[in-house]
Amino acid sequence: MLTQYLTVAGRGEHEIVIEKSRFISHIARVETEDAAQAFIQEIKKKHKDATHNCSAYMIGEQNQIQKALDDGEPSGTAGVPILEVLKKKN
Repeated sequence: MLTQYLTVAGRGEHEIVIEKSRFISHIARVETEDAAQAFIQEIKKKHKDATHNCSAYMIGEQNQIQKALDDGEPSGTAGVPILEVLKKKN
């Protein structure tokens, strides 16, 4: 049986400023957890002056691997909401 799912076609970036705070989002297609971690490290290096580099990812046809990281924000307030958006968009 063929499983159908949505995935990211390539890389993307978006920026928004809310009340003098700058939020920059990055997205990329990865197929392994190592690749996801490498992408996160690449973004952290690119934005090394950022206060927080929060992240989330889902990997696998059934989203078997899911991880959310708050990077210093209060627990569950940054990475988890990002992950929930990914889940909602499937």
